[in-house]
Amino acid sequence: MELNRSYVVELKNIQKKYPGIKALKGIDLKLPGGKITGLIGPNGSGKSTMLKIIAGLTQATGGDLKVFDKKLDYKLKNEIAFLPEINHFYDWMKIEEVINFTNNQFSNFDTDKAEEITDFMNLKPEMKIKDLSKGMVGRVKLILAMSRNVPLIIMDEPLAGIDPKSRAQILESLISEYNAETQSIILSTHEVLEAEKFFDYVVFLENGEIKLQGNADDLRKEREKSIQDMSREVFV
Repeated sequence: MELNRSYVVELKNIQKKYPGIKALKGIDLKLPGGKITGLIGPNGSGKSTMLKIIAGLTQATGGDLKVFDKKLDYKLKNEIAFLPEINHFYDWMKIEEVINFTNNQFSNFDTDKAEEITDFMNLKPEMKIKDLSKGMVGRVKLILAMSRNVPLIIMDEPLAGIDPKSRAQILESLISEYNAETQSIILSTHEVLEAEKFFDYVVFLENGEIKLQGNADDLRKEREKSIQDMSREVFV
């Protein structure tokens, strides 16, 4: 599929309403292609909702969405890898079974790459999900996302609840497997300290609204603050 990579995602007045709550209140956003975008915000800010809309896992109540300058359809959804915040694995499965199951789901899954990342993550294929720590499960989710040969990878809180040592390894693996010439990554997190040095572009989201966005280096220079310090200032 021929894709326009100048903007990976374009949102125009994207809204999402649930009974009694507006999760997204008219989001206007253009994310540059070939970049790692950090989506930053507290719990309940609308980050997960926005990512699920971009991935085609839920529909917006209003507004327009384009991914690679195209309307999202089932073919384009196959070009997006989504890493959910929740643990969606069966406890009885082994890591190798999880990999094989995912390989059977997606024609663009690379089993050789999955094996390489598994080894890098110090995990064994025969390990069972029920015996893994939360940090290890986080690594398994990353293996599945990064082993898809797709132009867009979306990660919803991949660092949540994971110890600092594991967070560093997850980010190290992410960067080592990322190809800026062919891929874009959108990563939501409230663990800004470890992740901010990898961000090319940042979006601060709170209560369903964008509070600040821009090139990460430009924002640092303008405000003379780190991204983490900016988040403390934005989310008061």
